[in-house]
Amino acid sequence: MIQTSDNIYIAGHNGLAGSALVRKFREKGHNRLILRTHGELDLRNQAAVDAFFQAERPDHVILAAATVGGIVANNTRPAEFIYDNLMIQTHVIHAAWAAGVKRLIFLGSSCIYPRQCPQPMKEDYLLTGPLEPTNEPYAVAKIAGIKICQSYNRQYHMRFLAVMPTNLYGINDNFDLESSHVLPALIRKFHEARIRDDATVTLWGTGAPRREFLHADDFADACWFLLNLSDADFAGLISGDQTTPLINIGCGRDITIAELAGIIGDIVGFTGTIVYDPSQPDGTPQKLLDVSRLTDLGWTSAIPLRQGIQQTYEWCLSKRIFSYSQ
Repeated sequence: MIQTSDNIYIAGHNGLAGSALVRKFREKGHNRLILRTHGELDLRNQAAVDAFFQAERPDHVILAAATVGGIVANNTRPAEFIYDNLMIQTHVIHAAWAAGVKRLIFLGSSCIYPRQCPQPMKEDYLLTGPLEPTNEPYAVAKIAGIKICQSYNRQYHMRFLAVMPTNLYGINDNFDLESSHVLPALIRKFHEARIRDDATVTLWGTGAPRREFLHADDFADACWFLLNLSDADFAGLISGDQTTPLINIGCGRDITIAELAGIIGDIVGFTGTIVYDPSQPDGTPQKLLDVSRLTDLGWTSAIPLRQGIQQTYEWCLSKRIFSYSQ
């Protein structure tokens, strides 16, 4: 278990997941957080990362830093996605071992599972089939991160755990239409369509794919819960030479993209027609995580989807995130 006096390094603290982690840990009384911006510490630079860890000596690490994006970003920047993520996670995990970090949590992504994976997706389904082509470079990098954790646990008896969050959303998300994930992109798209009084909004694909969404604050709470597990429970997730140190984090429920669009359109106040363009890719047909391993430990999500989207949209308006005024 962690103590409020422990030094905790949260890598990627300005992002969606990282900023939620900072809020959660401070709420729980952890004020000795080690934070660095990309400008202060480039995690792709091994020498800089090694020097940072030797100087700061964190007790625990949460690796939330990554190069991320939606279908468009993954399709157009595959080299960046595989290189950046391989470098970031390799350097941080190795430096954590060298500095004697007690526990590390590495953030992966549900896209690590096969494209035609049985639903809901269990942790045991990793590497049992081909990946979704549209985000394969990113997924391969994240799978490598899991295997790095497993290898360091096996050889050096470390306590490194990979967590696989479902699609996260919330404040401090990326709302750029070209590089964001589906939920924040839809919030912005519907908001701007309402401001322009557009009659229609056209969305990629058919609207049929099913996705699971989890508020970033729920995700942060799950990470705090996992980092606070007893030694026996934490060891149960990572011990054994053949044990993949992997646990899913989600709400256990999914909806279609069409249903999501309807909820967001209603919250934003868009009264026009939603049109789908089937000539554009849908991506993976369904991505629903099996979260029974986590629920068996005693954690479940608390923020309903509609409530979470409403809070996120209100935050966007308060911060004037969009290019069109209300």
